[in-house]
Amino acid sequence: MKRYYVYILKCFDNSYYTGVTNNIERRLTEHNYGLNSDCYTFIRGL
Repeated sequence: MKRYYVYILKCFDNSYYTGVTNNIERRLTEHNYGLNSDCYTFIRGL
C-alpha cells in the first residue's frame, strides 16, 4: 500500500502552501532548496 502525506508550509510572506506527496522527505528538500522554480514556495521562501 502506498502512503501519501498532506502537508502545510508557512512561507516568509506569511502565506500558506498545501501539498500532497508520497515522499515527504524528498518534497520538503525540494521546497527548502528551491529545486522547482515553478513551485509556489520558490519565490516566497520557507
